[in-house]
Amino acid sequence: MPALQQYQHKYKNIAFERRDGILLMRLHTRNGPLQWAARDSTSVHAALGDAFYDVGHDADNRVVIMTGTGDEFLTALDAQEPIETFDADTWARIHREGRDLLMNLLDIEVPIIAAVNGPVLGHAELPMMSDIVLASEHTVVADQFHFYTGIVPGDGSQVWWQMALGPNRGRAFLLTGEPIASNEAKALGLVKEVLPRTELLPRAWHLAQDLLKKPQLVLRFTRLTLTHHLKKRMLEELGYGLGIEGLAMLSSASQR
Repeated sequence: MPALQQYQHKYKNIAFERRDGILLMRLHTRNGPLQWAARDSTSVHAALGDAFYDVGHDADNRVVIMTGTGDEFLTALDAQEPIETFDADTWARIHREGRDLLMNLLDIEVPIIAAVNGPVLGHAELPMMSDIVLASEHTVVADQFHFYTGIVPGDGSQVWWQMALGPNRGRAFLLTGEPIASNEAKALGLVKEVLPRTELLPRAWHLAQDLLKKPQLVLRFTRLTLTHHLKKRMLEELGYGLGIEGLAMLSSASQR
């Protein structure tokens, strides 16, 4: 099993800090707000799946807090890491990474708290799939990285958002890219609490410390119970959705 020192400085987009069994994962790009990239096997698209594996196999992690950096969680693509060529080999890599990303997240056997520090306009399913979701007052949630820009939303977003919002609202969310503000997200049940950004991480640590009062096996087995149905849905639909997404992208690339 990996120890923290084996992966603490392994990923360029993830900073780790652990106190008393609570692991903080802070996502960033060059120590600013996270920018999405999938250029190669060192990009955040690949790193997250591998990092979730390391976190999930470190028995010293008893609760995980996931957060972003600065006043945004994720709003942009990384202009320094564009995919310069798009072919079948590229998508084969992305297909594997995409499956690892969500399945390894769900395989973490301890509770996860998301502290969403600001707008998340793409891959919002990552923090929203946490067990407890806290959001800052200026957080908005949207999917503007897929259909909104001409890409099939097949990398798990098609599964999660229809589950979280209901089939009709979920499909409209993916097709329009319209943002959901923090207070509406709370009313819809997407987030537990809306807080000023300065209070977000202290509240996450407080909740994590409360969770630590439970026996370790209770924490782990409760997480297993709560994620079982999500794993079933992802196993059934994630690979298929990624395949369709890649087919459409390959077709678009061949017509340029």
